[in-house]
Amino acid sequence: MENVNKKQRKSKGFTLVELLIVIIIIGILAGMMMLSTGSATDKAEATKIVSNLRNIKSAALMYFADKGEWPGSLDEVNEYLDAKITADNYEFTAGPPTVIGYKNVKPKVGEKLKAMTDEAGLYSSAPTSGDTEPNYAGGDKVYMIIKK
Repeated sequence: MENVNKKQRKSKGFTLVELLIVIIIIGILAGMMMLSTGSATDKAEATKIVSNLRNIKSAALMYFADKGEWPGSLDEVNEYLDAKITADNYEFTAGPPTVIGYKNVKPKVGEKLKAMTDEAGLYSSAPTSGDTEPNYAGGDKVYMIIKK
């Protein structure tokens, strides 16, 4: 009778070692999840920057279509955008070439922007009329040509 009681008591719960193993496994899985989530966030931020630069470029083209001249400032481009942009994060240089730039690129986001350089036409510094090939190689600023 005594042996039956010991078996019943043992099977009622988990041992401390079993609980620690489960907690360690959950911790490892959570750590792996955080690493992949951080990378996805950086890629999303890079995509957002490129999308915003393209939207500003489209707004400048609409300005040209309406007024017959290229915009000379961010304020003129803002007339054609839903979400207004500010000089806090963006630089606008009236040409030639007319260029839009984004300031404050984070290092990890810059790595993701490097992979998008050729496809999106990104530059590390404000391009001049002699720049023909996109050349973004990292840094805290990224530029896109609106009009050559």
